[in-house]
Amino acid sequence: MFTGIIEGLGKVISLLPYEEGKKLILAVPFSEENLTIGQSIAINGVCLTLTSIVQRKGTFFLSHTTQEQTNLCHLRPGDLVNVERPLRFNQELSGHLLTGHVDTTTTIKAIKEREIQLQVPDEVRALLVPKGSVAIDGISLTIAFMDEDSFGITIIPHTWENTNLKKRQKGDQVNIEADIIAKYVNRLLHVRQISQDSKTRELTKEKLELSGF
Repeated sequence: MFTGIIEGLGKVISLLPYEEGKKLILAVPFSEENLTIGQSIAINGVCLTLTSIVQRKGTFFLSHTTQEQTNLCHLRPGDLVNVERPLRFNQELSGHLLTGHVDTTTTIKAIKEREIQLQVPDEVRALLVPKGSVAIDGISLTIAFMDEDSFGITIIPHTWENTNLKKRQKGDQVNIEADIIAKYVNRLLHVRQISQDSKTRELTKEKLELSGF
């Protein structure tokens, strides 16, 4: 689990084909003493496994699914990525709970100073609400406004200076993870509706008699 509070920026060294996916090598903002091989680390909000670390160069594996559903496949040498280590039990939850399982990507429609307008993806349309939490490239943010096709976020100066948002431009693809509580509520309502529909369609003697049989 993560909180969406970015700890530092990593710089892409390379992204190369590797076995059945790609190998991502980053210059990470942590020393070897502060990392453990095999631990999960959020890179632009994507939960990845650290497979090696040498002189602050970390290696991660990207599966085909990760490449298809996130923006990591578009990374180029020199790009900056947001980095966060996993949540500890004794750690403050300053952002909101994140799994690192990105739902989809979305497009930046406009950037004006520190206000960013993004397209509403169909996959998470029902999970976004004004003043609600959302993760953009792993950053815990609050939705400032929302209409049918777009939503907006206002970035405070600290977040702007300490994340890769300051490098973003109109048309860029960013990762989005909807609030996990909204996901569970939406799923429960969906399952309940299916159950009710199933009961409505159930064939009974009473329904046959009402139909004239």
